[in-house]
Amino acid sequence: MADYKDPENTIVLETTKGEVVIEMRPDLAPNHVARIKELVREGFYNGIVFHRVIDGFMAQTGCPHGTGTGGSGKKLKAEFNAEPHTRGTCSMARSMDPNSGDSQFFICFADCSWLDGQYTVWGKVISGMENVDKIKRGEPVANPDHIVSAKIAADL
Repeated sequence: MADYKDPENTIVLETTKGEVVIEMRPDLAPNHVARIKELVREGFYNGIVFHRVIDGFMAQTGCPHGTGTGGSGKKLKAEFNAEPHTRGTCSMARSMDPNSGDSQFFICFADCSWLDGQYTVWGKVISGMENVDKIKRGEPVANPDHIVSAKIAADL
């Protein structure tokens, strides 16, 4: 196993483009991190596509329908924080309702400061960002890339 600083708060995504390692930040969004860990351990993200991928902006995943219309069925109260949306930031997707985050999240390709304070930042890509950069673009994406498996590093 690789040497992760905090294996219990590290997700290892195996994607169709390669490995992506995300360091979760329970100090910023404890409830979101706890829920994402539950979903990862249930296998929820395995096989889920990147359904909305906008060049220069972000790659979004976490919808069981692959359309952006679904979730796990458990809404989370917003945990907005001062962490900036920079390249590699992992943040929760939501509807107009701030407390509508569920299982969908996005990874920023670039600095997206206009999102700061309006979405819950819960983690950051610490390795494999070059693989995130390779994810096929589209809204919706034709024949999208997907998460093959998502695991908590402590469980590997």
